[in-house]
Amino acid sequence: MSIPLLQSETLTLPGIRHAFFTREGGVSGGIYSSLNGGVGSADERTHVLENRRLMTAALGLPPERLATPYQVHGTEAVTVTEVWAPGEGPKADAVVTSVPGIALGVSHADCGPVLLADAESGVIAAAHAGWRGALAGVAESAIAAMERLGARRDHIVATLGPTISQPNYEVGPEVREAFVAASPGDVQLFVPSAREGRFLFDLPGAIVARLKAAGVRASALGLCTYADEQRFFSYRRCTHRSEPDYGRMLSVIVLSA
Repeated sequence: MSIPLLQSETLTLPGIRHAFFTREGGVSGGIYSSLNGGVGSADERTHVLENRRLMTAALGLPPERLATPYQVHGTEAVTVTEVWAPGEGPKADAVVTSVPGIALGVSHADCGPVLLADAESGVIAAAHAGWRGALAGVAESAIAAMERLGARRDHIVATLGPTISQPNYEVGPEVREAFVAASPGDVQLFVPSAREGRFLFDLPGAIVARLKAAGVRASALGLCTYADEQRFFSYRRCTHRSEPDYGRMLSVIVLSA
């Protein structure tokens, strides 16, 4: 079975395979239709595992080579030398490796999936950045962990995958205040929403700006998870509809063995 996947020219490098998977092409049904890769969802586990198998197969790997962390909206970056069972990963929001054949993945459904690579040094990473992680420095943690494995900051490239866009991401004043307190220039990431005292936040802009400020070459696919229901799951869309749960996409990167 062939499943859709998105790729970045920035990450099209020798010895690197990657994919930003959509919600299309899997075996799940209902609100999880169809390529739900979230082991933390209430979807049938057999369906989730089959979807993850389809995704790793698209990259030429068996499912037991996929390492995804237990994401907690933090900044921890874990170095991966051996793969754990699905759902048993460490609490972290970034995974890093220099081991060929280990696929690093993060799950997401509005937050920003970031894939990073230094093809020359043979070091890769995947990071999950919501507003809390972006503000606290998860991208910077991933880059620092890559450097500990021999990567060079000026050789690292990164791409932000499908993420909720500013027109669809309303936040409270506390989010704006937190970003502006950390970096006054971040005020430009917020515009007033139609509701008084609320703001529309440019999460993709915040993530890419932090990657660039950290000294890596960064790009974004520019795709909105909330707006494109056919291709993407969205946590915020599901909450607006009072749905009981939501599916998760996976974004994955691997060094060729």
